[in-house]
Amino acid sequence: MIAIDGPTASGKGTVASRVAGQLGWHLLDSGALYRLTALACLEQGIAADDVGRAAAAAQALDVRFGDGTVAMSGRDVSADIRREDVGSLASQVATLAPVRAALLERQRAFRAAPGLVADGRDMGTVVFPDADLKIFLVASAEARAQRRYKQLIEKGFSANLLTLLRDLEARDARDTQRALAPLAAAHDALVLDSSHLTIDETVAQVMAWWHERWHQRAASRGA
Repeated sequence: MIAIDGPTASGKGTVASRVAGQLGWHLLDSGALYRLTALACLEQGIAADDVGRAAAAAQALDVRFGDGTVAMSGRDVSADIRREDVGSLASQVATLAPVRAALLERQRAFRAAPGLVADGRDMGTVVFPDADLKIFLVASAEARAQRRYKQLIEKGFSANLLTLLRDLEARDARDTQRALAPLAAAHDALVLDSSHLTIDETVAQVMAWWHERWHQRAASRGA
């Protein structure tokens, strides 16, 4: 299995999806689960500091992942969970221990043959500490803000580059400084800076590392 962690808008979701596609493996977008929880909270009027109700919302999620789509309670919410207000609240509810506990086993249940590529912020440190390959994907805040701006504009959403940059920096601070499962590279993770790489180049590097790791393991088994 491959775990890919990194900050908001580092491209880990797209990279994980393409790597999973090339390998023919299952895919876990763990961030989507937190965004779904945030969306449920927004729709139910649950405040970010209402720990009990937020955890209950996470526990009760009726989620279905399809071919590039995400459904909640039978409704396609693929676009809704990518809204900036949802992403901002997701970063806040992700600091709540009961919410993380509610989603932990749900994430681990995605691990199945022939393999899994999981992306998030604590895949290699907490959820799948025994992953065969751990990647920590980073990019400068400026590069990530530019990417997010382009994505939003292409999807027809209004966006302000400076506002996005400030929001990313605030999320980075929350994610790295939270007491529970902070965003950090696992001690055995390979760090990949994609600031000046295309998605294709980033995917190629991850695949190269995976094939190298696979051959190393095969050689050790045959020794």
